[in-house]
Amino acid sequence: MNTHEQRHRGVHLNDQALFSGEPLLRLHDAVYEFCWLLNRGYARHSVMQLVGDHHQLVKRQRLAISRAACSNTSRELRKTTCLPIEQIKDRQLVIDGFNLIISVETAMAGGLLLRCCDGCIRDIAGIHGTYRLVHETRQAIELIGNVLQAFSPASVLFDKPVSNSGRLAEMVRDIATAHHWNWQAELIDNPDQVIRNSCKVAITSDSAILDGGVQWVNLGAYLTTNHFHESWLIDFSDVLNEPE
Repeated sequence: MNTHEQRHRGVHLNDQALFSGEPLLRLHDAVYEFCWLLNRGYARHSVMQLVGDHHQLVKRQRLAISRAACSNTSRELRKTTCLPIEQIKDRQLVIDGFNLIISVETAMAGGLLLRCCDGCIRDIAGIHGTYRLVHETRQAIELIGNVLQAFSPASVLFDKPVSNSGRLAEMVRDIATAHHWNWQAELIDNPDQVIRNSCKVAITSDSAILDGGVQWVNLGAYLTTNHFHESWLIDFSDVLNEPE
């Protein structure tokens, strides 16, 4: 990893070549095929192998199409349970901390974002069990807080086993206190399960959580539309509407 990657989130030197021109056209085909196979009951890991090998995709391209693709059933469920941000006034929120903050850091650093088949904004920045604060971290937290503080109190959950999760949670607490936000930041061994079982409105783009039927807010899409007009965004949202 070079110094630039350590200071910023999701900025990779090869991404311009991997996600533009002819390779990008192949990725659109790959996402369509991925969705087609999911709709016919094929297991996700098998589809990843089949489609990735067929198009000779490298690791980051495979990660991108996996995050972009979903079945029609999943998309309809997520659409049904998604609340407009205006409807969360005075509702308790639970935020998937790493999931949201990393995407906002990526947008601020000029990294690649995906508008996925379900309308979610996702990044392809992996932390692999180790999180490092970057130049954009504090700014990302402040943006999220300034957008949400007018609506609801929030609990921000971080995956406890991920290194530096404690440092990030402490930063969230400090910023929340300074701005008088009614936030709590907690370290949880399995935040996905806690969010799925919570009666609070979830802020996440995690597919496993969304497929649990939770009520959620697509905050990533809201932030992209209103704050990141010039972000590097690849749009796969119409793939499932293409004729077979």
